[in-house]
Amino acid sequence: MSIEHLVQMANDIGHFFASEPQRADAIDGIAGHIQRFWDPRMLRHITTHLKNGGAGLDELPREAIARLKLPSD
Repeated sequence: MSIEHLVQMANDIGHFFASEPQRADAIDGIAGHIQRFWDPRMLRHITTHLKNGGAGLDELPREAIARLKLPSD
């Protein structure tokens, strides 16, 4: 899956959770959704992208991705 598609998906998830009244709840919701539903390859790809600058990622998904726990191999 392309990084552009992953960024778009992360931003879409971020838009959904942006309506949370508390910023921390929005970030937790985004991180939780990505952690539960994305496969390990997707998690690695998006976290690597963030470490390399995270071009295209909105602010909330950016913070949520920084909290993700990568699965061990």
